Amino acid sequence: MLKNEIMQLTNKYLKQFLGLTALVAMTVSCSKKFSERVPINAPTDGNFWKNEIEANGAVAGSYATLRAAMNEMGMAHYYYGDTQTDEFVARTNGEDYPAITQIQWQTFVAPSQTFRGLIKLRRWDNFYRTIDQQNRCLKYIPTIPLSEFTSVNKEAAKNTLIGENYFLRAFTYFYISRIWGDVPMVLKTAEDAAKEPDLPRTKQAEVLDQCIKDLQEAIKLLPYVTTPTVNRPIRANRGTCYALLAHIYAWKGEYDKVGPAADSVILNGGYTHVSRATRASYTAMFKGNSPEGIFEISQNASNEGSLITAAYGDINNSIAARTLKAPYLLTQLGNSLFTLDAGTLTTLFPNNADSIDLRRRNGFDFWGTTDPICTKYANILYTGPNNTSPLSQNNILVFRLADIKLLKAEALAALNNPSGARTIVNEIRALAGIGPTTATDANMFEEVIQERGRELFIEGHRFYDLVRLARKTNIIRFNGTGTVIRMTISDFNQGKYYWPVEPILMALNPLLAQTPFWADKM
Repeated sequence: MLKNEIMQLTNKYLKQFLGLTALVAMTVSCSKKFSERVPINAPTDGNFWKNEIEANGAVAGSYATLRAAMNEMGMAHYYYGDTQTDEFVARTNGEDYPAITQIQWQTFVAPSQTFRGLIKLRRWDNFYRTIDQQNRCLKYIPTIPLSEFTSVNKEAAKNTLIGENYFLRAFTYFYISRIWGDVPMVLKTAEDAAKEPDLPRTKQAEVLDQCIKDLQEAIKLLPYVTTPTVNRPIRANRGTCYALLAHIYAWKGEYDKVGPAADSVILNGGYTHVSRATRASYTAMFKGNSPEGIFEISQNASNEGSLITAAYGDINNSIAARTLKAPYLLTQLGNSLFTLDAGTLTTLFPNNADSIDLRRRNGFDFWGTTDPICTKYANILYTGPNNTSPLSQNNILVFRLADIKLLKAEALAALNNPSGARTIVNEIRALAGIGPTTATDANMFEEVIQERGRELFIEGHRFYDLVRLARKTNIIRFNGTGTVIRMTISDFNQGKYYWPVEPILMALNPLLAQTPFWADKM
């Protein structure tokens, strides 16, 4: 971690950006949504951490800072996971959009222009802010006496709060390691930033091993929550931990461990599928808190949900603002701001399935035009007169049941069990109202990735799915059907899929090395 950055993250960011004080955390109304509570900041550690209410407020801070990181520029989660894949046409206009969507991430931006999207995406500051909050919770919550907990089962309540932070730290490190590869690993909170040493990047394998250790601790402390409640998908439980474990093992290529982790979710988590039968039932899943949701980032409608669609130059927009148009977003009268790759859509959803696949029918519109749109995020509330001031009411669906089932299918295909993979793929296809896959056994791994593409379109998975596809089969699908070549197999083998580190951070910390592929390009 950067020595000076730690002071910034514990003081300036947490105080000025999130407006945090111990008083706010202590006086949070019991009726206020957990996801809207705010974290404490470092200067209050001495007089905080006294009881369960304060501990719960601090844990809310861990979720809030993670939400802020994943919402950088309005939709950082989707910039990292979708916009530079075959789902979208590579942009050629806009200040930073071409560089982001064409995977020209080395593009120079003046250091003074810290507001620029490319700089923000190349920086990992926000993620280390949430890691510091998680580390703080893991340090101080265990010191709170059980007598200061008011829940009926005091020990379980305390364990749950600790377990949630072990999960969140594992999730955050996994998240950033998929983006940057090797990242600095910090496992304790910064008490005196001026005395903290600069740290180099830690090898990804070591980071992921630590993620697994954290999850093993979390699993011991967290229960399964088998009855859907308003907080179930937005707070970690044991099923959430196993879902993350399955993804970590898949990323590591340890496919023999994916199935057991996935089964712990599928068989024990109490999750059920949402109907795909109507557009209303299907899009409601993306509003959040559905029985299919395993882990979601709850969105504050007055914050992350706001839509600003006036100009291409404003990069601070939600995924709904970027992908919808009238009549689904009445303030966007022209084409959608980000254009879907129509060729990819017809590959994923062949013409003979147009009127059959419920995901195609209820998740898209303007099919067959030059500007088809995905309507998953069409949960819009207009707060102004005459359908103005729209708010996006969509959670970030990080993990859901179909995702984990298809991840298990991917593992089975990788382990030379195509029939097992086929069974799961056909189960997901049946939910969508279409018949069994006709893919050969030899092509089953690729078919699973394509089924994930159909099922999880614009849900933050595609880029990482395509990385695993290329690792396993040498098939490159990032480019889509356009003329822009985002990545060749040679690029891939050199690690182009990992983001470069923003040079501003490297100037602050001389121990940071640039991501290898980009080292001679920036």
